[in-house]
Amino acid sequence: MARAISKVNWRVLPLFVIMFIANYIDRVNIGFVRPHLKADLGIGAAAFGLGAGLFFIGYAIFEVPSNMLLQRFGAKAWLTRIMVTWGLAATAMAFVQGEMSFYALRFLLGVAEAGFFPGVVFYFTRWLPRADRGKAMAVFLSGSAAASVLSGPVSGGLLQVEGMGLHGWQWMFIIEGLFSVVLGVAVWFLLDSEPRDAKWLSDAEREALTHEIAAEQKEREADRPVGVSGWALLRDAQILLFCAIYFLISLTIYGATFWLPTIIKKMGHYSEFQVGLFNSIPWLISIVAMYAFAALSRRYRHQQGWTAAAFAVAGVGMFASAATSDPVYGFVAICFAAIGFKAASSLFWPIPQSYLDVRVAAGVIALINSLGNLGGFVAPAAFGILEQRTGSIQGGLYGLAFSSLLGAVAVMFARSRPTTGTPGTIPAVSSMK
Repeated sequence: MARAISKVNWRVLPLFVIMFIANYIDRVNIGFVRPHLKADLGIGAAAFGLGAGLFFIGYAIFEVPSNMLLQRFGAKAWLTRIMVTWGLAATAMAFVQGEMSFYALRFLLGVAEAGFFPGVVFYFTRWLPRADRGKAMAVFLSGSAAASVLSGPVSGGLLQVEGMGLHGWQWMFIIEGLFSVVLGVAVWFLLDSEPRDAKWLSDAEREALTHEIAAEQKEREADRPVGVSGWALLRDAQILLFCAIYFLISLTIYGATFWLPTIIKKMGHYSEFQVGLFNSIPWLISIVAMYAFAALSRRYRHQQGWTAAAFAVAGVGMFASAATSDPVYGFVAICFAAIGFKAASSLFWPIPQSYLDVRVAAGVIALINSLGNLGGFVAPAAFGILEQRTGSIQGGLYGLAFSSLLGAVAVMFARSRPTTGTPGTIPAVSSMK
């Protein structure tokens, strides 16, 4: 069994991390082209913020349906479809002509990407025993941190490419989008939907994995035989609280992500590549913080407490950034805030995962992820309107500070273990209907 799990980790995890990096870059690279979209296409701050946020509307609407289709068609086919279509949508961003096409393509990119994150979570439940899924999830989530660091230098460097009648921002979309398409084709050849399909496992290894996963499923069914409809998910107070907490996390992450290049440019006259390098600094710091917070939460066990502490750090950092008129000091404060909101993101997920029945975990995580990610719509849209009307995003930064402190309070009410016998509790759910 140990050898089989080791093979799965070495074959699957690196591929998923690379996929996550490509996913994240195609999602947030829009932040680096804002001045170019204004100069070349006349897309102002409010229109940019709305377009950046529309991605998350498409993502939220199609997240759960996409996850259901993944279970119907299999992980190999559906994850390939997700990657290829999001790569094509990302590539098409190079040919935006104005506000309406910008809105449409950002929405379609969200539709194409929907289902990727919960699809990977579902994949782990079919390939790894319970004891090994947590470590795999941690490695997978590290792809987000790596992507945050890489997105700046990669996108900044590509912005300097010119030729064939295309501007640097167009080449950035084309090259990064086509990379995702090529990676999607590779997924078709490298990924298998079930352990029984894996020719790179021996017969004994396939049988051991299949038997272990099936035994866990029978155990869950024996312990929790009662079923309720999927609508019960929306009546579970804890699920709604999880959605609200992740909404507050997304609000801060994407508010900072989409507007950070603008803040950096106010610090001085830098090239696109230099802006990209500066953009990596908060995320490099946050990687260290994520591992430090994770180590502390493992040693001194209180997941909610450590998540609340991370929220508080984010709130203090955002408040300090809003309270200064010095862009350098503001950038330093956002670096401090990044310690908090990135750590809060990684510390949050074990709480709902511990609360949920694994039979519906992928579907419920899709729900939390899709509704929570609507923070990615609210933050850039609000920032864009604020900047266009007031010439400043200071009010938005104060708003993010408040939302982070609200998250610190909210997470203390989150349960990581269900209350048995409660109608509609997720551990009593046998299937998503």
